[in-house]
Amino acid sequence: MSDLPIVLLPLGSDEDALDACLAALDAATPAGTPIWLADDAQAGPRGIDIVERWLQRTRLRAEYTRRAHPIGEVAHLQEMLQACGDADVVVLAADAQPLHGWLAQLAACLARDAAVATATPWCNAGETAGWPRLGEISPLPAEPALTAQACAAMPPQHPELPAAVGHAVALRGSARMRVGGLDAASYGSWYAALTDLSLRLSGLGWRNVLCETAFVARGGEGGPADGDLEALAARWPAWHPRLAGFLMNDPLQQAREQLQQLHERLRTTPQHDLFAASAEPAA
Repeated sequence: MSDLPIVLLPLGSDEDALDACLAALDAATPAGTPIWLADDAQAGPRGIDIVERWLQRTRLRAEYTRRAHPIGEVAHLQEMLQACGDADVVVLAADAQPLHGWLAQLAACLARDAAVATATPWCNAGETAGWPRLGEISPLPAEPALTAQACAAMPPQHPELPAAVGHAVALRGSARMRVGGLDAASYGSWYAALTDLSLRLSGLGWRNVLCETAFVARGGEGGPADGDLEALAARWPAWHPRLAGFLMNDPLQQAREQLQQLHERLRTTPQHDLFAASAEPAA
């Protein structure tokens, strides 16, 4: 599966969420996909046991590393990105649950447009990439297979987002190398560091887009560390007004409605006709 990005999974301390994440990841991702589980000394004994048991049975080509002492969320993730060089990667939150086809669709999104630096899938708690509602935390998809099929049937137009969102994001390696990666000196959270990275990429002409053909569920939203919002506002004075304008004007309303319509249509379609052609991402 060398044509797929490397999946980076920085571990957290929520053991139940990690267990659900690993189960969903294994079920929704092609066998042999490279994945790196990296622990910044966050997982407790039960979390480590969950990881070790999962490593013994997973179909994925997985590696696990654990630091003896934590260095912080952003610094740890920057170390991971630096170790990957210029390879394309997907950073997945440790409490996320990817749906079938998610990784191939994100890879296809990067391949369609060389100007795309970050690609973010839909999420029930995805802030600007939220579905079925924008800016709200909705329940996990009740019919994940149906939701994945509906997403795969969406036309791949990849509209612009204000910034990538942290539940899952594909990062183009060449673009990431161009801007120097994450700013671990200025931000304490992945939420803020990803926003800053997205804005620096945008300033150099790269695109931060929605991958509307993929869906990654999550139990809640990521958030900033103390001082992060002030640091973002100081460096990027137009950021908060731009985000507020996006949320108020809702340029993705039509796309969300289209996804809802596909969802409803699939419910009335015979099982053997369910978008068989969508098993492969559209070119």
